[in-house]
Amino acid sequence: MILSDTDIRKAIKKGEITITDFDPKRVQPASYDILLGNKFFLTETHIDDYIDPHRKKFPKVREIRIKESERFVLHPGVSVLAWSRDYFGSDKYLIQLSGKSSLARIGLIVHNTAGIVNPGDYLNITLELYNLNNIPIILRPGMEIAQLTFSTLSSEPGKEYQHQQTKYVDERKRVKRKAQARTKKK
Repeated sequence: MILSDTDIRKAIKKGEITITDFDPKRVQPASYDILLGNKFFLTETHIDDYIDPHRKKFPKVREIRIKESERFVLHPGVSVLAWSRDYFGSDKYLIQLSGKSSLARIGLIVHNTAGIVNPGDYLNITLELYNLNNIPIILRPGMEIAQLTFSTLSSEPGKEYQHQQTKYVDERKRVKRKAQARTKKK
């Protein structure tokens, strides 16, 4: 069952859902709008000629950070990774990332497949941005970029979430914030 706006607010207040800089204005009837951060990962297409996931051959990426006042131009047919500004997670709820219809209508995809955040995971989510349009789309740090829904589980998981370290996650930040969130609950 997906939480309503009333239940999202209650879960935030109880500490069952963590969202940094929670803004009640971004709560929708059954979701919460998250903001685009200022960190992007661009594929260095001139270095690699192919990707082979089976052999763990992935492209080289370059991280760029833009200032809050700057813009990022996402050209047609281009895919980049970006971080959300919002740090969030929950030990109790399954969180699902979804695009905003207003952005989908202009051809912006915010995730291809990695839209689920398991209970116990806390993060600034990596967005998989892709421009399906024929003209560039301007992205700005702090703009509403996606939405989160929160679902109850049929029972408590039998296995605790085990995060795997990746180059797109600052594990020190994740562990520190998760510990801070749990301390606030007590």
